[in-house]
Amino acid sequence: MATTRKTADSAKAKAPAKASARPRRARDSLSREIIVAAADRVVEREGLDRLTFQSIGEELGAHPTSIYRHFRDKDELLLALIDTLRARSYSGGMVATDDWLADLRTQAHLIHDHYMRYPEFALQMALRRPTDFASMEFSIGALRRGGYDQMQAALYARALGQLIRSASSIPAALTALPADVQDADELTWQMDYRRLDPAEYPEITWAGDALPGIRDPRAWETALDLLLESIERHAPGA
Repeated sequence: MATTRKTADSAKAKAPAKASARPRRARDSLSREIIVAAADRVVEREGLDRLTFQSIGEELGAHPTSIYRHFRDKDELLLALIDTLRARSYSGGMVATDDWLADLRTQAHLIHDHYMRYPEFALQMALRRPTDFASMEFSIGALRRGGYDQMQAALYARALGQLIRSASSIPAALTALPADVQDADELTWQMDYRRLDPAEYPEITWAGDALPGIRDPRAWETALDLLLESIERHAPGA
């Protein structure tokens, strides 16, 4: 018995010590800003689908329940993260000039580039943007300088925002797909459209090789040109 115990004690002494558990962060050391930054890292590393209070807690070394002291639920956290990313992208880029139409074009490109920078959030950003006050303020101001009255400026600003974000969310969401899926969709677009029966689809056949690919940036630029040309044409001072 003594020999057995001695052998066991010897083996225990030789066994490597277990790595100490990661110390828990103090509950009062968290803030909304720290949590949002951690959420940003989780999404960048693992994707939006992996964003949970559990994954954020693991990122911070904190218990997931401590996050509820700062955010009611994941939806509130997601909106805060979207606001943070938006502020990072716009960051003083919307500056009014003497050319109100050029200002709207600049704003459109800022929004589009923002969507392309954070494609994981494309759908959420398009649907959930209730606190984008700066963008709405800028749009209304530009349209007002263009001569639109109160009702027109408000309506056009809303329509402009929806159309720009819709046109931006599609290519952004596409880039968030796996590369092989993007290539397959592009191939389908390029090949299947060219194999259609000319008798059934004479106009598509006529367009033929002129059809732009689904990742062709000219589609976005053309949509923006058409939109701004219409706004300029309807401006009271045109």
